[in-house]
Amino acid sequence: MNKVAFITGSTRGIGKQIAKTLAKEGFDVVINYMTEEDNYNEVIKEVENENQNIKCTAVKGDVTSFEDCENMIKEIIDTYGKIDVLVNNAGITKDMLLLRMKEKDFRDVIDVNLVGTFNLTKCASSYMIKAKSGRIINLASVVGIAGNSGQSNYAASKAGIIGFTKSIAKELASRNILVNAVAPGFIQTKMTEVLSDSVKESILEQIPLRKFGTTEDVANVVKFLASEDSKYITGQVIHIDGGMLM
Repeated sequence: MNKVAFITGSTRGIGKQIAKTLAKEGFDVVINYMTEEDNYNEVIKEVENENQNIKCTAVKGDVTSFEDCENMIKEIIDTYGKIDVLVNNAGITKDMLLLRMKEKDFRDVIDVNLVGTFNLTKCASSYMIKAKSGRIINLASVVGIAGNSGQSNYAASKAGIIGFTKSIAKELASRNILVNAVAPGFIQTKMTEVLSDSVKESILEQIPLRKFGTTEDVANVVKFLASEDSKYITGQVIHIDGGMLM
């Protein structure tokens, strides 16, 4: 029986690549979406094309709603009978300097990035505790470690995820549930494609490897943390940033 991995925010970017990578490794994969515009059926096809021996399904839900999170996890348990890996990837940005940032912009980012991580971790961990096994992998960011001008809301949410990861790792270790985080730096996505050449060059000057990371770079670390090769690793934050923070 294949292990089952649930990846939030998985209809695009890093989340979709994580889904495809875990499928290639033989995981049954569950993606999540919020509206029909997320094109989740196309993502399911892409994921299943990676491995003919796995199953990919989608669950609808808003990670900021605890009720939605309960329902998503219940649907996964009803379909597969278990959940082995939870990847809390769903996240948003609403960048603005503090003096211009609206309270709603701060709360929205905290709600999706941090509260969403709490909601799903709480819901999924109850099943993992019964199984005495599980992996929870949270998407943090180098911004949550170093901060960044214009991203106080995003930095606060990602710093919160790091503290949350370490705390939950201590709580769940006795049940053989490993909880870790990855902290990507600048990754090639649609967000970085729109940056001007001068902005890209100034960013690259901060990165010793002098290049942006790829979604595959992040997905491969998540794959490691989801595998048996990481069975003695918990409470850690792995930087994927080309040496940007040392």
